[in-house]
Amino acid sequence: MTDRKEPPQEPGEAGPHGKPEPADRALKPRKFYKAEQEAAFSESSFTHTPQTSHPAYRLAFRDTDFLLRDDLRPVRFQLELLKAETMLEEAGVGSMLVIYGSARIPSPEAAEALLETADTDPRGRAVIESLVAKQQYYQEARKLAYMASAAAIVENGERHFVVCSGGGPSIMEAANRGAHEAGAESVGLNIVLPHEQAPNSYVTPRLSLQFHYFALRKMHFLMRARALAVFPGGFGTFDEFFETLTLVQTGKMKPIPIFLFGRSFWEKVVDFGALADEGVISHEDLQLFRIVDTAEEAWERIVKFYKLHPAN
Repeated sequence: MTDRKEPPQEPGEAGPHGKPEPADRALKPRKFYKAEQEAAFSESSFTHTPQTSHPAYRLAFRDTDFLLRDDLRPVRFQLELLKAETMLEEAGVGSMLVIYGSARIPSPEAAEALLETADTDPRGRAVIESLVAKQQYYQEARKLAYMASAAAIVENGERHFVVCSGGGPSIMEAANRGAHEAGAESVGLNIVLPHEQAPNSYVTPRLSLQFHYFALRKMHFLMRARALAVFPGGFGTFDEFFETLTLVQTGKMKPIPIFLFGRSFWEKVVDFGALADEGVISHEDLQLFRIVDTAEEAWERIVKFYKLHPAN
């Protein structure tokens, strides 16, 4: 008596047990299920037992408690670096015009309301009046972002000088707003803070990225930066600006156009010349950046530096 052999089934035809055979012979590159499919299988196919109900049984990449452990910090670093890189690459962002600045300087629309709510204390009132007086910088950031976005620089299928801000209010909002008014996309690299900070409404939703680690956020600011505009700001602005200067000064980063907006502000709050006179930096280091007052001057220098041919 010879064994009876079942005839081979075509992919999708019913097999000997009445179930469709898998398409093993289909000429497709993928032979394994995608992770999202496997995750769905794991959640729908097993019965609930003490074993399957225990956290140890969760798929590692679906186990939030596991991913948030202290010893998984290197993995979270990698994920935070990779996600933003993937989103920007898929969006065709080749380079960025990065704009730093205060989260407190009001827009022209908000300036009057801010004055109306000013503290009755003379000193508090003076601080608010100082912030309101800086609304010109909101306008210059907005204008610079508009000019860069309207230029529509595209090379090898990638968009260049895409406006990027910290994603928050004030000067950051002005940057994204200017790009939005030019009909262009813009990037917002937001950061998780103990107090609420939502992305401003002008950031392009698919380019609105959130970070847990300041280090990874600052890295993404500079990985694609081809020009940097620094407006009046506080500790965060100083941190980002001086780190960039350090990278260029030490040769870790190639020189790019770096602009400080607002001569009256910067010459008041930082005596760069004194640093050079004291010998802690070189006088040549003062050439790493340029103080400007208008968006037109900054954009003209960017165009000259890169020998650009803007569309407009």
